[in-house]
Amino acid sequence: MASEDRDRLQAVLEALPSAALVQSPQDRVLAVNRRFVDMFALDGRADLSPGAPLRPVVPLVRAAFATGAPPHPGPGELPAGRHVHRVAEIPLTDGRVLRREVEPLRHAGAYLGALWLFADITDRKRREHDLERDNVALTELARQRNAFTAAASHELRTPLTSISSFGELLADPAFGPLTDEQRSFLDAIRRNAARMQRVISDLLLTTRMRAVGPELEFGPVDVPRMLMDALMDHMGEIGRAGLFAVLDCPPAGPPLRGDRHRLQHVLGNLLENAAKFTPAGGRITVRAAPVGVHWDIEVADTGIGIPEQYRTEIFSGFVRAPNATGAHPGTGLGLAIVRTVVQLHGGTVTAGGREGEGAVFRVRLPVAGPEGAQEGLQEGPQEGGAGP
Repeated sequence: MASEDRDRLQAVLEALPSAALVQSPQDRVLAVNRRFVDMFALDGRADLSPGAPLRPVVPLVRAAFATGAPPHPGPGELPAGRHVHRVAEIPLTDGRVLRREVEPLRHAGAYLGALWLFADITDRKRREHDLERDNVALTELARQRNAFTAAASHELRTPLTSISSFGELLADPAFGPLTDEQRSFLDAIRRNAARMQRVISDLLLTTRMRAVGPELEFGPVDVPRMLMDALMDHMGEIGRAGLFAVLDCPPAGPPLRGDRHRLQHVLGNLLENAAKFTPAGGRITVRAAPVGVHWDIEVADTGIGIPEQYRTEIFSGFVRAPNATGAHPGTGLGLAIVRTVVQLHGGTVTAGGREGEGAVFRVRLPVAGPEGAQEGLQEGPQEGGAGP
């Protein structure tokens, strides 16, 4: 190699962030940078001048490899597959970890040697180890949280069932008449017991979905009928809140493949949200229509609305927008359940509207169920030598 070419190669190697050595086809040194010499403490211990044989360097480099490390080849120890790019991570005796790359050098089909690169990845491996440890700890914490939530919910359900049952008995005229004040107190007991039952049901459903996933029973769903049933189930709550409800939906349409019970739960959660956050005199509107291969369903209200920066986060679970706290009790689980069930049907759910003027939740479900989700996405809305 001409002196000018050698100087140019040396300058390139010194500019590299990794320790580097270039070997010739005859397993001799062509060039080596200072980082390589320092990484393996070779200064004064090995001849690394251009043309020097690599064989004496090999044991000095391999001496830095940790005991029990796989037999990674070093410069001058390339196996028969020497013309293949090779990558390995090598632990050292001092605790560091190196990433070793061997890049064959070719020109016009001829093998000209190999470039050996060694990079210290100790900090990266330490961060990966810390991240893995943290992930294990978070997984265990989530398991304990789910176990506690499930146990606490079950413990609460039994006495709450008794409270509800005795409340129903007290309301029975067979046990004697009630004064207006007593009836008001009893209504409050029954109303809050029902609310707690819903909270407990949401907690149990959430923990079950996180632990083993929900068990869905797919079948044909009459969407207009389901919407009517969901609305009728919540008319008492809507009426007590002093609200009006409107259903805008064709009387018939293509049956949807889905789990009717879970989908009605989704609608129930959206209606409860609307009733909770809409002041008396407001309106809740449920709209639905088949659009192409989907059913588009919308639940809109004239309530407090959702701040724009929270319109994605509120589906995460245990998250509530600042304007939804205070006078509006809740766990923030309802919308997490909505998103999970909708996604398991291959659908999407989004939140919109204007803060202070009302919220709009839009659900899009493929008619064919999860199997039809991909089609809907395509349609879009209406990602043997020597070396160390």
